[in-house]
Amino acid sequence: MHTSQELFTIFLLYFTSFFTLINPLGSMPVFLTMTAKLTKKERTKTAIKAVITAFVTLLIFAFAGQMLFDFFGISVNSFRVVGGIIFFIMGYDMLNARLSSFKSIPSENVKEYVEDISITPLGIPMIAGPGAITNAIVLMEDSSDLILKIFLIGTLIVTMFLTLIIYLGGTKITRILGDTGNKVMLKLMGLIVMVIAVEFFFAGLGPILKAIFHIA
Repeated sequence: MHTSQELFTIFLLYFTSFFTLINPLGSMPVFLTMTAKLTKKERTKTAIKAVITAFVTLLIFAFAGQMLFDFFGISVNSFRVVGGIIFFIMGYDMLNARLSSFKSIPSENVKEYVEDISITPLGIPMIAGPGAITNAIVLMEDSSDLILKIFLIGTLIVTMFLTLIIYLGGTKITRILGDTGNKVMLKLMGLIVMVIAVEFFFAGLGPILKAIFHIA
């Protein structure tokens, strides 16, 4: 039986690890630039769908992640490599302001655009990235009883709720920056996303190459 102090400590551990790895404050500018010309209702819908997508993904991996990886013969490192490639392509497009083409999309294509970006890259791998997925798998395996598993799910819900609040609260920034400011932020975030992509890519590639060449 866990004491209230133990449960509080465990909650803090779960929460800080997920919040740090998901880093909604860091990904918020990317969300803002990708939804800069959407209406408030469309932006809210995008944020909600992205958060739900990420939550469901993390939940699936928490309960069946290791089994899925073993079944398909893949590793978290492979996931990091793929996530890095996706991030790099997205960052390159942002750096060249190619996402600006979405700012004047016809109204009949807005729904499709919202569906696309809410699933990827926002939901996966920006919110539910390799780090968060690995964390979900490891913490679920470490949660020895039902109470800890419930705490883990509760922590995920709290983290996702805060992510949604941060994303929606940051929309005021787009109005302050204006069109020129949003374009500058788009290019700046594109560069940052490309750097993150390189880190993701080599963090996954390194262990894979070591395993191939049997390097200790």
